[in-house]
Amino acid sequence: MTALFGKRFGELEQQLMELQKSAVMRRNGFTDKMEKYLSWDVVLNWGVKARSLIERTCGENSSQLQMFNKSEEQRSYDSNVDRLNRMGAVFLATKEDFEGGYLNSLRNLVQAEVFNNELEQAEELLGRGYATASAVIAGVVLETALRDLCSISGIEHGSINKMNDDLAKAGAYNANQKKQITSLSAIRNSAAHGKPEEFTKDQVRGMIDDVQRFLVAHF
Repeated sequence: MTALFGKRFGELEQQLMELQKSAVMRRNGFTDKMEKYLSWDVVLNWGVKARSLIERTCGENSSQLQMFNKSEEQRSYDSNVDRLNRMGAVFLATKEDFEGGYLNSLRNLVQAEVFNNELEQAEELLGRGYATASAVIAGVVLETALRDLCSISGIEHGSINKMNDDLAKAGAYNANQKKQITSLSAIRNSAAHGKPEEFTKDQVRGMIDDVQRFLVAHF
């Protein structure tokens, strides 16, 4: 997960630099002065992506997100380049804190706790002989985790197998991880369709362990 966030910070920093370089000189109709110009559409497009990343890494109530939202506000005689530069300054400060290891999203902490609770429930059900129900719960945790990774990468949500393919193509994880998730998805689908003869209790035990390792690696 940290590597994926870092990659996205780098991508958006590069986009910011390209936008700043692409500004053209144009006369301001209010001040009659020549100034750098960018259309609001391209500034807004970058801002939406940057705001989403800041919210995911810092939390929706963070000071970083509040400052970013404030930097987007229109001011008297403001140009879109002025607004972009303010937004960029907040973004780069957040990126620096992230790379220094100073950020810890409350949302990620809560999500990790939810995942742990769900997997503990899956383990308890398996211990009581309910392998099918256990596999379904472990599968839900895996699917939710894949959805979160897709959201971070700007990838459309879909079935487990589709998200798995798309995430592997995006470099979120390697081919071996993709193959493992395909196997876990098969167990989850068999359990969800009431076909316990297609998997064993030991396979469900391994599934829970594999999902746990996946969460540790990416969350």
